[in-house]
Amino acid sequence: MSKKAFITGITGQDGSYLAEFLLDRGYEVHGLIRRTSTVSTERVSHLLHHISVVDGDLTDQHSLTQAIQDIKPDEVYNLAAQSFIPTSFRQPVLTGEASALGVTRILEAVRIAKLDTKFYQASSSEMFGKAVEVPQSETTPFSPRSPYGVAKVYGHWITVNYREAYNLFAVSGILFNHESPRRGLTFITRKITMSVACLATGLKWVPQNEIGEPLVTADGKIAVGNLESKRDWGFAGDYVEAMWMMLQQKQPDDFVIGTGETHSVKEFIQTAFESAGLKNWEYHVTVDKRFYRPAEVDLLIADPAKANRKLGWKPKTSFKELVNMMVEHDIKFVKRQIEGNQK
Repeated sequence: MSKKAFITGITGQDGSYLAEFLLDRGYEVHGLIRRTSTVSTERVSHLLHHISVVDGDLTDQHSLTQAIQDIKPDEVYNLAAQSFIPTSFRQPVLTGEASALGVTRILEAVRIAKLDTKFYQASSSEMFGKAVEVPQSETTPFSPRSPYGVAKVYGHWITVNYREAYNLFAVSGILFNHESPRRGLTFITRKITMSVACLATGLKWVPQNEIGEPLVTADGKIAVGNLESKRDWGFAGDYVEAMWMMLQQKQPDDFVIGTGETHSVKEFIQTAFESAGLKNWEYHVTVDKRFYRPAEVDLLIADPAKANRKLGWKPKTSFKELVNMMVEHDIKFVKRQIEGNQK
C-alpha cells in the first residue's frame, strides 16, 4: 500500500520539488493550497493530475485538523510560510501567524488525530542571524535578525516541544539558502538570473521587481542591495531529498542542511554574467539602499557534517552548476515571452 504524504506549501519552490520526489517513490501526495482570488499552481501544473489538492490555511486551525483527519497521512511536510524577509519587516504579524503559530496549529492537528504520522518542519538558517560561530551547526545558538527569522525560531522550538511533550516523530530541517529556476522573482538569486537573461536577449522583454519597477532599466541597470552579503547556496531539488531522509530514520532528530561553502552576492552576479556570456557586470549593477535589510545578516555557512554522517546526505549540485541552471532556464523563459509577444 502506498504511503501518504501531506505537504503544506506544495505550490512553492520546495513543495513542487518534494511532490515530484515523493511521486517518483510511489507516494500518494496531498497538498494544502490557500484560497486566494488568483490561485497560482504554476510550479505544480504538471503534477495536478497526480496529486490531491486540499483547501486550507495555516492561520485556520479547523482546516488543518480536518485535512489531517481526512487524509490520515504517514508523513506531513510543513513547508508553508511567509518566507520573503523584506516582507516580514513590513508585515511582522502576518509572518508570525503563518511561520510561527501556523506550525503549532498543524502540530496540534497531528496530535489530535492520534496517528503515527511523522512530521517535518522547515526551519531556516535565518534563525542563526548574527551568527556567534562560523560555520553553523545544530548546536549553534540562534540569533535571528528579522521577523521571519524570529518566527522560524518559534516554529523550530515548538516542534522540539511537541516531540518531547507528546512523543511525536517531529523533526526540523535547518536548511540554508536553496535556489532553483522555480525561485520567486522577489528573491535576489532569481532576480539576478532573470535580469541577466533579459540583458542576454536584448531587453526585448523585462518583468517587474517586487516594488513594481522594471527588473532591468532601459539602459541595462540592475539595482541590488548588499553585494558583500555571503550565503551558503544549494539546489532545492537536492535539499528535498534530505527532508525525506529525516523522516526515514528510526529516531526523530534535527539536521543542518547546506553545502558548507559560502559565496557573496557579488560572486553570484559574476557567475551569472559569465554563464550568459556577458561581460562588464560592474557597468550593469548598481547598489540601491532600498534593498538593504534593516538588520543585515552578513555571513551564513552550514556545517552539514551530522547530515552527511547520519543521513548519508550530500549535495549533488555545485554552486556554478546551480547558477548555470538558473540562467539557462531564464534565458529560455525570456525567449518564449518575446516569441509570444511577436505573435
